[in-house]
Amino acid sequence: MPLSDPRQFPDDESVMHHALRLAARGIGAVEPNPAVGAVIVNDELSLIAAGFHQQFGDAHAEINALDAAGERARGARLFVTLEPCCHQGKTPPCADAVIAAGVREVVIGCQDPALHVAGKGIAKLQAAGIAVTVGICEADARELIAPFRKLMLDGLPWVHAKWAMTLDGRIATRTGHSKWISGEESRAEVHRLRGQMDAIITGAGTVRADGPLLTARPAGPRTALRVVVDRSGESVSPSGQLMRTIDEAGVLICVEEAHTNADHLKELRALGAEVLSTNSDESVLRQLLKELGRRQLTNVLVEAGGGLQGSFFDENLIDEVHVFIAPKIVGGREAVTPVSGRGLAEIPELSSLRNVAIRQFGDDVLIEGRIRQS
Repeated sequence: MPLSDPRQFPDDESVMHHALRLAARGIGAVEPNPAVGAVIVNDELSLIAAGFHQQFGDAHAEINALDAAGERARGARLFVTLEPCCHQGKTPPCADAVIAAGVREVVIGCQDPALHVAGKGIAKLQAAGIAVTVGICEADARELIAPFRKLMLDGLPWVHAKWAMTLDGRIATRTGHSKWISGEESRAEVHRLRGQMDAIITGAGTVRADGPLLTARPAGPRTALRVVVDRSGESVSPSGQLMRTIDEAGVLICVEEAHTNADHLKELRALGAEVLSTNSDESVLRQLLKELGRRQLTNVLVEAGGGLQGSFFDENLIDEVHVFIAPKIVGGREAVTPVSGRGLAEIPELSSLRNVAIRQFGDDVLIEGRIRQS
């Protein structure tokens, strides 16, 4: 932010909300780090400087804000959405820089859930005589880093589900025809979403029926690993689109070891594909997500037919949904629905989603929200 910006905030919450909005600009570029924003103000809450974490491996939000403020940071108040780090990673500890800058007070949205931080940054600031306040806009700050929190605490990525359906809830007609349900504007938004993902997961049926590329076009800040869940792996052809474009984005085939075709998988491996062989000790999907978490993948997108989507929902593995609804009606009892599987026995008393947002793209409506976990 330019130092000449005359903005003055009415209260502390407004300052933190500005930091949260700045932080969100880093989503898709900073993972597996969390998105973080920082704002420096004087005692009258006039803006001195601001910054956000812009790219993984680059300076953190606090450093960008302090660099912009220069000597004006001395005696000022620093608002930061997440507890400053206190360890040497790809960049030096932010807490040390805050202390050296002479900041008088640090106002923190929420504590860092990572075990190597988890309050240690706060303690370091306090030991240096800096006043620290924690919990301003805490709910919003925690929501912002929900994918990072899940990766740190559970070792699992944040799982998004996306589909496009007609007004009567169909993703394909009774003949299997599905192109195109949504309009061009919606499809452009899907590509933007893909460009923020670390992996895109689909199933054998989708690969056979559609031969999808599963890439972001144009490319986004991230290049997603393309994952196919297929007990045998035979839906992935050596001459298919996925393997022909493996130099553009990796391919991981999640198979069940009891059903695999060894020769076929050997050929795919020779072409550059990875194979994850799962066993019967645990759900295939849970084994897959644990592997993606082990790789530090933060956000993954499920783009699949009703069977695989239903399995993810049945196992309570979905964290967030993005549903495009087109004003089209196809009817037919044999038309394909977006979520099958076992399903629920009763209608939920509460909405399945929280933090619901509704946007319009052309004639289509996009409903997004995070799953309300029981």
